[in-house]
Amino acid sequence: METLPQTLRTDDAARYVGISPSTLSKMRLRGEGPPYAKIGKRIVVYNKDDLAEWLGSMRRVATVR
Repeated sequence: METLPQTLRTDDAARYVGISPSTLSKMRLRGEGPPYAKIGKRIVVYNKDDLAEWLGSMRRVATVR
């Protein structure tokens, strides 16, 4: 049996990654941040696996590049 990916709306996605919903929305407007899907005109959802992958891409071992 196939399972569907778990999706989160903006408020829950922001809580999952540890930022404010406003910051997540601004990142989306600038073309930054994790991938998302838009359902209709107003509903934005994030795949939980995409959020985890995005968080993993933010990992660093030092504060200097």
